[in-house]
Amino acid sequence: MADIIGAFGVSLILLAYFLNLFNRIDTEHWVYILLNLIGASLAFWSSFLIHSKPFIVLEATWAIVSLIALIKKIKTAL
Repeated sequence: MADIIGAFGVSLILLAYFLNLFNRIDTEHWVYILLNLIGASLAFWSSFLIHSKPFIVLEATWAIVSLIALIKKIKTAL
């Protein structure tokens, strides 16, 4: 189960990356931020389930940074 969760999470992060790379979405767009937040959160969960400490730190950091970006985006919109 951890592999499926992790694969889906990493796929979302890569989707955001490729959409940006091919100029389909900007890094400031809420979809880009949300893809990274959900993807990193799922990858964190997967890493937690398999007790991979380096990836727990990496994905938790990625998720927190994405959450901060999303909060800033919401505050700017208001």
